[in-house]
Amino acid sequence: MTQDEDFIDVMLSLINQSSSIHDELPYSIDRMNIKAIILDMIVGATDTSSTAIEWIMSELLRHPQVMKKLQAELMSVVGGERMVEERDLAKLEYLDMVIKETLRLHPVAPLLVPRESTEEIVINEYFIHKKSRIIVNCWAIGRDPNVWSENVEEFFPERFIDSDIGLRGRHFQLLPFGSGRRGCPGMHLGLINVRLVVAQLVHCFDWELPNGMSPNELDMSEKFAGLAVPRANHLLAIPTYRLDAKNL
Repeated sequence: MTQDEDFIDVMLSLINQSSSIHDELPYSIDRMNIKAIILDMIVGATDTSSTAIEWIMSELLRHPQVMKKLQAELMSVVGGERMVEERDLAKLEYLDMVIKETLRLHPVAPLLVPRESTEEIVINEYFIHKKSRIIVNCWAIGRDPNVWSENVEEFFPERFIDSDIGLRGRHFQLLPFGSGRRGCPGMHLGLINVRLVVAQLVHCFDWELPNGMSPNELDMSEKFAGLAVPRANHLLAIPTYRLDAKNL
């Protein structure tokens, strides 16, 4: 794979290789396979990203002080005369804390993707047979006071100040995308989508709950839907535009 090639280029190149090379491969690939893989990537990215965005906005609405602090950061970095762009994301440190804290409490796939043990192993005095189905409960890890702190159930993005804990699977306290070679292949794309959409929603609008509902009254119930856990009921909120429309 060269610097100018992307994932689709690599898959198409497998079709174009000679039959002798294909005979050496343990699999074959055709255009229908490529279409199916691309569809899986698009559907997987949009569904999980929308679920994560909805949980982030829910927590921001439940914690107006966090919303105001995030809006202040956005105004400081971006200003009020343009929308947030992808190039701004690297400067938005508090936004990253908000996203980490939300994914700690509300991982989109709380049990990750099931794994299979390739060999017999003993972990913490537990014997695991070869070919055992392994499920990692990252929802429970994210709410474990032995891993985090006594205020583990509290939405508190500041817990990540001066912390090197990231979302890329190098720190086992926080595993919303899994870890290692079997981690989520769309993690980078998903994080960009989530960061950009949340930043634009919070920067462009002030938000309030309908019918005079107080933040404490917001229903945060979950429902299990396949591998994902979205809100049991979709979030309903009212936006009010807050930027300088003359310059946009």
